[in-house]
Amino acid sequence: MQVTVRKGTKEDMPAVHALICELALYEKAPEEVTNTVEDMLADGFGDNPVFHCLVAEVDQRVVGMAIYFIKYSTWKGKGVYLDDIVVTDAYRGRGIGHQLFISLATECAMLGANQLHWQVLDWNEPAIRFYKRFSAMLDSEWVNCKLDSNGIRRVAALNELGKEEGV
Repeated sequence: MQVTVRKGTKEDMPAVHALICELALYEKAPEEVTNTVEDMLADGFGDNPVFHCLVAEVDQRVVGMAIYFIKYSTWKGKGVYLDDIVVTDAYRGRGIGHQLFISLATECAMLGANQLHWQVLDWNEPAIRFYKRFSAMLDSEWVNCKLDSNGIRRVAALNELGKEEGV
């Protein structure tokens, strides 16, 4: 089986989105995917792309992907954040994820990144074993934090409220 890993293109986004939906189903949260192919085209291929993508192909069919973006650490400088790496179920266990991860690490080295970050669900033992094979450091010290779009709007509204109250 010949696997090719390359940079994702606009034409790959429907297949990449399908992989995202497959991952959401695996993670028992299919209703959480609100991102669309159109969003991905605008966000990844516009004037200021906010993500990059690698795809893995077998027989000219996208069977895996890694979505990542550049991040910055006040302590370490330039880094890369791997948002998701996915291989479609029928092709798992064939080394494709391994090739994607190595290709991403190569991309990080070419970018001059000082770190590569990602998250893994604590119950996802296959993924944890996968990352441990690369001597990844699994960090239990840090707590993940986030605001969803509703939370962002609520906090942003405090800005307007503060202007009104002279804060």
